[in-house]
Amino acid sequence: MSAEQIPTFSAAEFHRASGVGDWRVTGAGPQAVFAAESLSHAAELLEPAISAAERFGVRPDFDVRPEAVVVKVPYRDEQGIPATTAHFAAAVSEAAARLGFTPEPSRVQSVGIYVAQHSQVDVRPFFTAALGYEPLGDTDAVDPLRGGPQLAFNPITGDTASRGRTHFDVFVPADQAQARVDAALAAGGRLVDDSHAPAWWTLASPDNHGVDIASWTDTHLMMP
Repeated sequence: MSAEQIPTFSAAEFHRASGVGDWRVTGAGPQAVFAAESLSHAAELLEPAISAAERFGVRPDFDVRPEAVVVKVPYRDEQGIPATTAHFAAAVSEAAARLGFTPEPSRVQSVGIYVAQHSQVDVRPFFTAALGYEPLGDTDAVDPLRGGPQLAFNPITGDTASRGRTHFDVFVPADQAQARVDAALAAGGRLVDDSHAPAWWTLASPDNHGVDIASWTDTHLMMP
């Protein structure tokens, strides 16, 4: 079956699947965090998780640390979430419960950097070369090993050529977004725009650096 024919899920469809309550969908794809007691304990989840990945044809990323195991199924193209990801996620959660891990969905997040560029300038080739990234789709760039934040390049219309502008996008679970906004405001941030809430809030730091707290990927389609 070709990549174009692989059935895919929206984030909402993924969350309606059975056994995925530990998981949330961020801008980088479905993700779960399982608290561990030690590094050796964390490593115990790898064998059953890898077995599930091979069984369901999923290509996950694992981040194994003494505090937790982070399991991600990253977007590798614009097709969306492969439908088999839900079966993989349920199998990993089942194994984690059996091995004594504690799911911590409130710790799920991914970070993206949005580069605002002059409408007549394409800066993506510069950033991909400087960072060793690869193009993704028409507007994004990614670390080939998915260790760094995803970049998106957005043209500014009606502007004049000048120094570029950027902001951070912080993707969090939908049920954690308001708390993250409140924490940022309590830490001295400023609310710039909440007209798109609860999909996202635009905040600014005390010295006017931009951050969007986004939860829309946890409930909506990642791609049209």
